[in-house]
Amino acid sequence: MIISRKVLSRRTVLRGLGATLALPLLDSMVPAFTAVAKTAGLTANRFGTMYVPNGMIMQQWSPIGEGASFEFNSTMQPLAPFRNQLTVVSGLNCNPPAGTNGNGAHARASTRFLTDIYPKITPSGGAVEAGISMDQVLGKQLGKYTQLASLEMAIESTQSAGACDQGYACDYTSTISWAGDATPLPMENNPRAVFERLFGDSGSTDPAARLQRIQQDRSILDSVTAELARLQSRLPQNDRVRLTEYFEAVRDIERRIQKAEEQQDQELPLVGHPAGIPGNYDDHAKLMCDLMVLAYQCDLTRVATFMMGREFSGMTYPFIGVPDAHHPISHHQNEPEKVARVAKINQYHVTLFAYLLDKLQSTPDGDGSLLDHMIMMYGAGMADSNRHAPENIPIVLAGGGSGTLKGGRALLFPQEQKTPLANLHLSLLDKFGVRVDHFGDSTGKLDDRQLFGI
Repeated sequence: MIISRKVLSRRTVLRGLGATLALPLLDSMVPAFTAVAKTAGLTANRFGTMYVPNGMIMQQWSPIGEGASFEFNSTMQPLAPFRNQLTVVSGLNCNPPAGTNGNGAHARASTRFLTDIYPKITPSGGAVEAGISMDQVLGKQLGKYTQLASLEMAIESTQSAGACDQGYACDYTSTISWAGDATPLPMENNPRAVFERLFGDSGSTDPAARLQRIQQDRSILDSVTAELARLQSRLPQNDRVRLTEYFEAVRDIERRIQKAEEQQDQELPLVGHPAGIPGNYDDHAKLMCDLMVLAYQCDLTRVATFMMGREFSGMTYPFIGVPDAHHPISHHQNEPEKVARVAKINQYHVTLFAYLLDKLQSTPDGDGSLLDHMIMMYGAGMADSNRHAPENIPIVLAGGGSGTLKGGRALLFPQEQKTPLANLHLSLLDKFGVRVDHFGDSTGKLDDRQLFGI
């Protein structure tokens, strides 16, 4: 590790046996980081997506009013503390191309959410086909400057996919990220695997040392203690405090993963990773959110996607009073009791988004917070779940986009305009410096002043 007397490199890491610990953005790194950003023509910007399955109860989601004077509806109330960092976007559509049938609504929902491409029907043994997703386009651009081009996470395992749309492979409903036309990316639901991907040292020649550390309940911090002490002695007080808080966050996540493994009462395998999946949804989701924040904080990646559930999800939520399986009850047939239960699921997912935003907002990053320096997109691939509505998709943009996005607004694109969701993606790509004429089924960029408010 080489440390300049004047400034730390943004790429400074601490290395130990079986671990590589990247550091958060410190004040001592800002001059060097700013110089690199200017040279590359970039800002310290990040993109993320949180996807929720099986549609939405739109009458309880849609904002009341437009512009800066809008009011939150019941489902979005947990986001009220972040109002000034939110742009609610209504009226965008994921309508299938003319001449296509109405089958595969769930396969379309998750596949088109970031690709804007109608998925190819997959007869028995047939190959899947869609298109590259916008997060992966961004990953190719922003991944030049990070260890990982992108990070794909989920709550549900694709190995227990269950039901899928008739005529469509389960790949379509189990991911929202596509590296290419025929390359759906797996979404990792194991926190241990995500943690090791972020902090494990792929160059280690002794994988047994990593397994021993896990078995002995030791932290990756233990292996970098000496380097940490040398680094701390050369940093100003404010950076020492920031590092201490960061290391405490890393250790807290390790403890939570280890606790989950102990609760599963499973023997650690001789090779490979232990499961590390918490026994309840809430702990699992929050742990994954915290891992996402760490990945951004250390600049290990600037692009991340997170599926709160796969399409056709049969997840139950008894801890919020909804023991019903999510997908079946999403076809509520307008029965008031069922509508109320689905709305509870919708609002619960929003509370987890609020949890993530709070973590991002409370994490310092340069002259602001992580939330100030990113754009996070939250939404579903369909609107009214009862009829698989592909129009008026629920979308929220959060964050300041490094000064490129003004929040505190609700935008409504009239349905008669039939504005595709792809136009939003095209505009976001442009804001990140990716200049393309079209994306998916886009018809043009959205008006910059209207969308970004800058």
